[in-house]
Amino acid sequence: MTEPTIWNQLFTWPITNLLIFFYKLAESLGLPGPFGFSIITMTIVSRITLFPLISTQLKSAKQMAKLKPHLDELQKKHKNDRQALQKAQLELYKEHGVNPAAGCLPLLIQMPILIALYNVFYSFFASGDLEKITTQINQILYSPQLHVAAIDLSFFGANLAIKPAQWQTNGLWLLSIPLITGALQWIQIKLSMAHHQPQQLKNQEQKTKESKEQENKKEEKSQEDMAAEIQKQMAIITPIMLGFFAYQFPIGLSLYWNLSSIFGIMQQQYINKKYA
Repeated sequence: MTEPTIWNQLFTWPITNLLIFFYKLAESLGLPGPFGFSIITMTIVSRITLFPLISTQLKSAKQMAKLKPHLDELQKKHKNDRQALQKAQLELYKEHGVNPAAGCLPLLIQMPILIALYNVFYSFFASGDLEKITTQINQILYSPQLHVAAIDLSFFGANLAIKPAQWQTNGLWLLSIPLITGALQWIQIKLSMAHHQPQQLKNQEQKTKESKEQENKKEEKSQEDMAAEIQKQMAIITPIMLGFFAYQFPIGLSLYWNLSSIFGIMQQQYINKKYA
């Protein structure tokens, strides 16, 4: 953390300084568990700051999803002519005013910030040596007024450094945290799946289901069926996997992750309604 690398100077140090600023602010206001409130404030500020980028990314994905039936038709029509397919796709994008690369740049910009946020929070909780971490933090703070003598990781009676896996000694309530993490991820994935399936595609899927009831079961599934099946599996596997991670990680990380997921859900709902 204290090494003057480009990554630290551009991301880790500014985020750490801002986090400690919020910590000192919460402490001066007499809020119980100031570090917990600093995490909450930092998460809210980061999500609001990144919202224009996230909104652009989700809008682009929504537009691409609406064109999926047309793209499928073009692939069938030009399945043996790649150049003709590419030309037809470009014309389709131009006709609808869609840039297929529009969602990539916002994602590339926001990922380093989100990764740096996670790394900063992890450094506070995972080391187990708060005195050492405090010394390192004071070395990279921009102002002497931000220096801290000690960091209080308690938050409403809970230590943010404990893990749900330690529920036997710290309380059964800890098991609710990975369950909440998994539930929030499931909601976010379901909203994303609905976001990627425009009404026209849903109607096509309904027709496919009706036709399958009349026909015998086929041995091979279509590519669309396989994609839908993978989405369903991911909607189950991902929440379980992240819930398992939350079971082993400090609850301070889960506080950041779950609050970020709540904002992600709100933003996804906003985009789904605005660009329905």
